[in-house]
Amino acid sequence: MMIPPPPPPDAVKFCEFVTASPTPFHAVSNLTKRLVSSGFKSISERKIDSASFAPGSKLFYTRNQSSLVAYTLPSEPTPTTAISFAVGHLDSPCLKVRPVSKRSKSGYLQVGVELYGGGIWHSWFDRDLSLAGRVIVASSTSSSPSGPTYVSKLVKIDRPILRIPTLAIHLDRTMNEAFKFNKETEFQPILGLVADTFNDPTSGGDARAGTPQPFRSGATTPAKKEENSEDVARMEERHHPLLLAVLADELGCSIGDIQDFELSLYDTQPSTVGGMSNELIFSPRIDNLMTSFSSIEGLCDATTASNASSEDNIRCVILFDNEEVGSVSHHGAESNLLPAFVERIVSLPDYAKIGYHQLLANSFLVSADMGHALNPNYESRYETNLAPRLNGGVVIKTNANQRYTSNAQTTFLLRRVAKKAGVPVQEFEIRNDSTCGSTVGPHLSTHVRTVDIGLAQLSMHSIRETAGSADVKHYIQFFKTYFDVIAAFDRDLHVD
Repeated sequence: MMIPPPPPPDAVKFCEFVTASPTPFHAVSNLTKRLVSSGFKSISERKIDSASFAPGSKLFYTRNQSSLVAYTLPSEPTPTTAISFAVGHLDSPCLKVRPVSKRSKSGYLQVGVELYGGGIWHSWFDRDLSLAGRVIVASSTSSSPSGPTYVSKLVKIDRPILRIPTLAIHLDRTMNEAFKFNKETEFQPILGLVADTFNDPTSGGDARAGTPQPFRSGATTPAKKEENSEDVARMEERHHPLLLAVLADELGCSIGDIQDFELSLYDTQPSTVGGMSNELIFSPRIDNLMTSFSSIEGLCDATTASNASSEDNIRCVILFDNEEVGSVSHHGAESNLLPAFVERIVSLPDYAKIGYHQLLANSFLVSADMGHALNPNYESRYETNLAPRLNGGVVIKTNANQRYTSNAQTTFLLRRVAKKAGVPVQEFEIRNDSTCGSTVGPHLSTHVRTVDIGLAQLSMHSIRETAGSADVKHYIQFFKTYFDVIAAFDRDLHVD
């Protein structure tokens, strides 16, 4: 019997991270735990002062719970001090619960959803789906003179509760020829059966009133519900009581405590290493949690292996939200998140003499996203000499029309870093008869020199994607080395 080699440890760790991170909120939470374990200190963007940027510090802050800035500061900046940026994004195409999601049709309870990003939506049919996100709740432990206080809590329901069923082949014999569907009327998930809710003796359902009442565990007591009857009624007008009850049970609160939420659907099947020799990763959200995970791992490894405070450069990872919908948000790449970080740096006495524009002129940015691996079933869709392969190392992404920002100056430095790291390099360009995707790179290259890179993957934007398990180590090693050597390599290059 063939015994496969053990899966690469870095790939296993990545899979565990993805399974625990169904939304950007969860990803940020899990990445900050990794930073804290590596000696980074959390600060609040709303309370930053010069003391927060003490020389030699390892710090991080978040915005909207869905974007992250992590960085290290040298002990003694010099006139040539710059910022070594590694940036990516945390969001992936998904289905989001509508602000008014309550639906029922033909005896089914349904949840109204909106499409987020450019997903391969047919891959969401017949999957075991659940909900995750954040919920604004009234705090039961504290209050202010003006009334209750409110907190944002993460929620992840770890069991399948939703499904989007396909139509049986017997009812549409053309299904295998062209699977087309209406995204509004034929793409709404089912939550359960109305009749089962009415007939459940534990639910308190009232078939005559036509309003099923949710099953309640000890977390949502009737007394608590009565205290917040107006809030309960308001929420139950917008969302199914059963859905609200599940959220309340998960959060250990009353339905009346729930003020609002942002919830996304996700596939409950865990991320896993697979293939005959454990050479593959089968997972949701590889685009772009692979970069998010690997860049933070590389930053932590770099600061552990060397004294970051003795380095000349500021090392910085920024992970944005909303890339999949154009980056135009308060926490996307079009926001002031990167410029505000630089402005705070140059406001410090040790950096004031360098200045904002000088600091950015000396800086370098790696825009890291995923790239397209050669699919053996669609070879004709790839440019012959520019088709990356799984486990082939870092992919340099180039586009003459600036959908990617790489140029000779930035790719030269990238190749030197990869060579130093012992990581193979591949090239990707789109065919002239195809349209090219993009990244956060073009948004940020207006501020700083940028190169676009990634790893090769299959089925990008599907609910289940595929990557190479050996590439996780490649990516982490690349980022670690990048933070170690880019400052010295950049000083060797003379362009302007």
